[in-house]
Amino acid sequence: MAEVEIHASHEHGGDAFTKGVSVMVGVIGIVLAFVTIASHRAHTAAVIHRTEANDDWSFYEAKKEREHLMDVAAGLLGVVQVAQPEKAQVLGSQYAKERDRYASEAAPIQEQAKASIAASDREEARGLRLDLGEGLLELGLVLTSLYFLARKRLFPVVGILAAAVGAIVAATNFLA
Repeated sequence: MAEVEIHASHEHGGDAFTKGVSVMVGVIGIVLAFVTIASHRAHTAAVIHRTEANDDWSFYEAKKEREHLMDVAAGLLGVVQVAQPEKAQVLGSQYAKERDRYASEAAPIQEQAKASIAASDREEARGLRLDLGEGLLELGLVLTSLYFLARKRLFPVVGILAAAVGAIVAATNFLA
């Protein structure tokens, strides 16, 4: 029985350029992993801040509704005919105090809601920069990897440029 020999071509497997491209693919992959994780965390933080803002706005609205209710109740006591005017006057005074308390409690809640929205917007902007950097890093990884199929030096050159721009865009996230 004849033996069949299969010879694999390794003509470029050992040259320095191919090894360099292999290392760059690995480095791009590592940077891409870090940027992807940072992007996901930024988007999660944006959602958390937006949820906090929604909760704050709901609490603010509840305080404003109570303030309005106390205002209406105090106003009604002043215009309706009551059997015990002295008690009505005391009750009206209590309602006015409660109205003022709700009004004073609502203002800081409103400021907190605005701060949470601002934090959410900042995190979304961070996430957008990280997403853009991630996309460019992915493009760089794919283009650089195409060298192993096509053996064209243009692929790793353009791929490394795309990855470098992606890394710079992602790095601006940490500077802002």
